[in-house]
Parts: sequence; structure tokens; C-alpha cells
Amino acid sequence: MNETSSVKQQSTSAFYGQAVASFGVAMVAVALGIYFLDADAWVRGFLAIGVLYLVTSCFTLAKVIRDRQEEGRIVSRVDQARLEKILADHDPFQKL
Repeated sequence: MNETSSVKQQSTSAFYGQAVASFGVAMVAVALGIYFLDADAWVRGFLAIGVLYLVTSCFTLAKVIRDRQEEGRIVSRVDQARLEKILADHDPFQKL
């Protein structure tokens, strides 16, 4: 059977480090902006809760998208394996 596999895309450690650092800088910048905002404490608290909710929602959305993409790859690989088995078992010279 002919095995075809997709190329695994892996992030480099530099890209991973940049993503983590970027996330950290963004969170610190927003936290400092909210802290030094000239507003009442309840307004700053509301904004902080809103930012935390937005961040957790983004993580959840990214995970759902990734899971769907991986599920599609698995289904595609199963279908490809079935097709390869059918083609391997097929004898064009056999009478129907």
C-alpha cells in the first residue's frame, strides 16, 4: 500500500518565544493602561474583567478551530486509507 502523509508543520522555538513574549507584553500593557486610567475603581475593574474574558474566549476559539482542523485531517486520512485499500484489492482483469 502506498502511504502518503502530510508534512507536519512545527513552529520553531523562536516563533513560540516571540508569541509568548508578545502575549505577555500585551497583557502587561493593557493592565498598566487600566491601572493608570483616570476613572473610578469599578470602571477599571469592569475593563479588567472584560479583558480577561476576551483572552479566555480567544484561547477557547483557537482550540476549537484547531480541533476542527485536526478532525478534518483524521477523516481525510481514513477516507484516503479506504480508497487505497479498495484500489489495492481491485483486480481489473477479474470478470464481474
